[in-house]
Amino acid sequence: MPEIQLGAHTVKSHGVKVARLHMHDWLILLLLVVIVIILNVIEPFHRFVGEGMMDDLRYPLKSNTVPFWAVPIIAIILPFATFLVYYFYRRDVYDLHHAILGILFSVLITGVITDAIKDAVGRPRPDFFWRCFPNGTGIYDPVTKDVMCFGDKHVIKEGHKSFPSGHTSWSFAGLGFLAWYLSGKIRVFDRRGHVAKLCIVFLPLLFAALVGISRVDDYWHHWQDVFAGGLLGLTVSSFCYLQFFPPPYHKDGWGPHAYFQMLAESRSVTQSSSAIANHLTVQPSEMGTFYAQPVYDGESADHNSRDTSPILDSLELGRRI
Repeated sequence: MPEIQLGAHTVKSHGVKVARLHMHDWLILLLLVVIVIILNVIEPFHRFVGEGMMDDLRYPLKSNTVPFWAVPIIAIILPFATFLVYYFYRRDVYDLHHAILGILFSVLITGVITDAIKDAVGRPRPDFFWRCFPNGTGIYDPVTKDVMCFGDKHVIKEGHKSFPSGHTSWSFAGLGFLAWYLSGKIRVFDRRGHVAKLCIVFLPLLFAALVGISRVDDYWHHWQDVFAGGLLGLTVSSFCYLQFFPPPYHKDGWGPHAYFQMLAESRSVTQSSSAIANHLTVQPSEMGTFYAQPVYDGESADHNSRDTSPILDSLELGRRI
C-alpha cells in the first residue's frame, strides 16, 4: 500500500494545480448545467390521454413533502459537507476535488438523462385530472376523446413529466455516490465482519428511498417512475464514483486514482534523481586505489624499469632462500 502523506497536499498548496489538470471536466459540467436548463424550459411531449384513461389519474393534487429546492441540498450539499469533514481530517486536496467533481457529474448526468426521458415520454402524473380540470369538470374532444385542458399552463406542463421521477433519480445519484464514498473511507469490505459499517453505508440509500416513497405518497408519481428513477441514479453514481476512485473492496479503495498516480510519479522522479546522483558521485575509497608513476623530463620508461629491477631481484632471491 502506498504511503499516506497527511497534510502534504492541501487546497492552498495544490488546489489550483489539480483544478487546472481537470479544467476540461469543469467546462463539461457547465455544459451539462446548460442542457438541464434547456430540457426544463422546452415543452414535453403531450401524450394522448383519453376520457377512459382518467380513472387512474384522478388522485388529489397535493403539495410536495420534499420541495424542489430541497433536492439539491439532499443530493449535493449534504455529501459536500461529508467531503469537507474528511478533508479537514486528511488534508488531501486530491480526495476533495475528485469527490466534488464526481458527485457533480453523477447528479448532472442523471439530471440530463432524467429530463430528456421526461420530455420524450410525456407520461401524465397520477393527479393529471385536477391539473387539467381544476374545477373538476372534464372536457374532451368529441371525436378523439382526448383531454382539452384549461388549467394553468405551467401546472399542465409539469403534469406530463411523470416518468421517471426526478426527485428520486437526483437523490440516488447524490446519496448513492455518498454511499460509495463512505464505503471506501471506512473500508466496509475489509473482511472483518463489522456490520455497523454496512449500516453507515445503507443510511444514505435509505434516505434516498424515503424521498422516492414521498413522491408516490404525494401522488406526483407512479411507483414505476420512482423505481426507474432510483435505478437510473444509482447506476450513474456507480459509474461516476468508479471513474475517480478504486472499488471499496480494493486495498487502495480509501483514496482517489489521482492520488496514487501522483505518488507513483513522485517515487519515479525520486528514484531517477538518486540514480543520477549515485552515478556522478565518486567514492573516496575508489580514488585511493589509483597510483600514477611520475615520468620526469629526460627520463624514459626503460629508465624507470631499470630502477625497479634491483628491488625485484632482491625479492626473488629472498623467496628462493
